[in-house]
Amino acid sequence: MDTAMITATAWVPRGFAAQFPVRKELNDEEFERIAAMSKLKLEDAQEDLEDAEAEARIDEKDDADAGPSDDEDDEKMEEDEEELAGAKAASAAASAAAATSSTETKKDKDDDDLAEYNLDTYDDDGVDETGEQMGMFANIKSLAYHQPGEEDPYITLKDDEDDDEKEELQILATDNLLLACKTEDEVAHLEVYVYEDSEDNLYVHHDIILPAIPLCVEWLDIPPPGTTDTSKHGNFCAIGTMDPEIEIWNLDLVDTMYPDAVLGAAPTDASGKKKKKKKKAKANDTYHVDAVLSLSSNRSHRNLLASGSADQTIKLWDLTTTQCAKSYNYHTDKVCAVTWHPTEPTVLLSGSYDRTVVAADMRAPDAKAPRWGVESDVETVRWDPHDPNFFYITTENGIVHLHDIRNAPSNPAKSKPVWLLQAHDGPVSAFDVNPIIPGFLATGGFDKAVKLWNVQPNGAGPSMIVSREMGVGKVFSTQFGPDAEVGFRLSVAGSKGIVHVWDTSTNKFVRQVFQDRVPESKEDVEDRLVGVDDSSSEDEDEGESDNADDSGNESDEDMRMEQ
Repeated sequence: MDTAMITATAWVPRGFAAQFPVRKELNDEEFERIAAMSKLKLEDAQEDLEDAEAEARIDEKDDADAGPSDDEDDEKMEEDEEELAGAKAASAAASAAAATSSTETKKDKDDDDLAEYNLDTYDDDGVDETGEQMGMFANIKSLAYHQPGEEDPYITLKDDEDDDEKEELQILATDNLLLACKTEDEVAHLEVYVYEDSEDNLYVHHDIILPAIPLCVEWLDIPPPGTTDTSKHGNFCAIGTMDPEIEIWNLDLVDTMYPDAVLGAAPTDASGKKKKKKKKAKANDTYHVDAVLSLSSNRSHRNLLASGSADQTIKLWDLTTTQCAKSYNYHTDKVCAVTWHPTEPTVLLSGSYDRTVVAADMRAPDAKAPRWGVESDVETVRWDPHDPNFFYITTENGIVHLHDIRNAPSNPAKSKPVWLLQAHDGPVSAFDVNPIIPGFLATGGFDKAVKLWNVQPNGAGPSMIVSREMGVGKVFSTQFGPDAEVGFRLSVAGSKGIVHVWDTSTNKFVRQVFQDRVPESKEDVEDRLVGVDDSSSEDEDEGESDNADDSGNESDEDMRMEQ
């Protein structure tokens, strides 16, 4: 059965994507870079093959040691093999003789049939009955020709095809890009969508093949390669996968084979050959040794990228050198979430499966960082962009916490949140805070529900606005649009490999709560949901069903909690 899932998504703000993305130019320098990266991939594959063959030899030896050894049986087996080989040889010789005889007979018959065509003298020069010279190029004088630099009169190709292709690649200043990490039929790739808000259109612009299952993606606005002007902005993304390396891709290039840079590539020896991998690599200060679970780009210091890994470390990368600038060990289990403070660019919030959240100043790695404890494994962490003194934590038990960074506990086990919310029956695997509308939250969970919340400004806690199933399966990602024009747009993706963009401002309950912020409408409108039609993404699991149709619209009315 075909399977697909989208594990992570990320929006690209308007105005950063190139109007006309281009294809990668394969010059000598690029060929050398690709060759070097291909060599490393080949060495990895050869090493894995050698390990597999060594294990197979060990298994065969164990099987041989466990089985009985009988000399007579061995001799009889050898005799049988010799007899079988002799029989095969005799059969092959007979078949060859029969084939030769048949070929000779057929050749004689064919020669008789073709004799009338006089093919033996076919290539000889001659004259026809009218005295004209015969031959392959006899009529060459009648062919049209043109001088160098002139247009060939027989070639009428125009630039229409190139113009059409260029128009298909065009990205307007009013378009948003939406990045989706997708795995389908064991093939991993990044899909780059174009979202045309005014046209209610969402389509795949291009995609990028990835080496392993992607787990996280982060948009980067670092300067383009080769420029020394740090004020300029580029359009890149960082992708973390089940492999310990982080790949950096240029989103303004299509049909690219390899990333622009790889962070945390395994070290090489003096000859440039990758060092032999160890069975159980230990965490170190220069590169990750396990899956990369979370990424966060520093918007103030754009050359800095933070990563959290299953190897229990947090690493700070300098994108100008593609090297690890610093490694941190704040947790004792997998680090599944990292995010930079919106106004204090040196403070990083991290969450882990050790059931703690740490807010650490990266300038003081040896200082004791404040730590908060929660009741189960951390799923996501988010700062409140409207009041950075507060941050949110979601957990595997379906609970959302709000904490005040100014009230750090002396003992993590005694953490006191501002409020707690039982948002879902299972893990709150997706969470976002609207960057445009204060107090507007979105949660998604393994229960397949997407819920919108309104946080009261008086500290009374959140109240649910609406809950619905979007037809994406288990929800792995929910993200609000990054621009004011798309502030009410919510991207939703999950275990079915489907991504939808929901215009929440068209929901009647959202309009009631945020009536002073939503665009005016002269008449009631139905919920506006934009997606990509993909019949192959339908869920075929027996016993599994969603309360939604193929487009993600609920067949029943939206549920609303009493205020």
